[in-house]
Amino acid sequence: MSVSRRLFVVSMTAALAGCGGFRQSRLNPFNWFGRSEPRETIVLPADRKDPRPLVDAVLSMSVEPIPGGAIVRARGQTPTQGWWQAELVPLDIDENGVLVYEFRLLPPVARTDVNTPQSRQVDVAIYISDIRLERVNEIVVQGATNARSARR
Repeated sequence: MSVSRRLFVVSMTAALAGCGGFRQSRLNPFNWFGRSEPRETIVLPADRKDPRPLVDAVLSMSVEPIPGGAIVRARGQTPTQGWWQAELVPLDIDENGVLVYEFRLLPPVARTDVNTPQSRQVDVAIYISDIRLERVNEIVVQGATNARSARR
């Protein structure tokens, strides 16, 4: 085996041995955010520009890493069927690195039934870039009666 080939094998072995610490590193996208947990609701700014009401309850939320960022998914419960134009509306990141999303949607245009809880669930998602995530320590999805959060 030539000297250059030996040097390459030794350097690759050393590089791979150092990768074990990457698993627990903040650089590993799979370590960015844990499971969501219930959280206290946050006092929202009074000068809302979005006329849509908040979803009644946030049932679940997750932060899924993807190349170049992450996707925040949330599921909410509405009082009746037919709610539409759901969106996670971002607020500014606060000084503690908390990024709050308001789960907003429009009510049905006509009277609708209550029916089963599953038929009144609404799913929504939003993409967040790595650049925006650099300053974020916690992501919160806020509803009218509750909130859920995921922390780094």
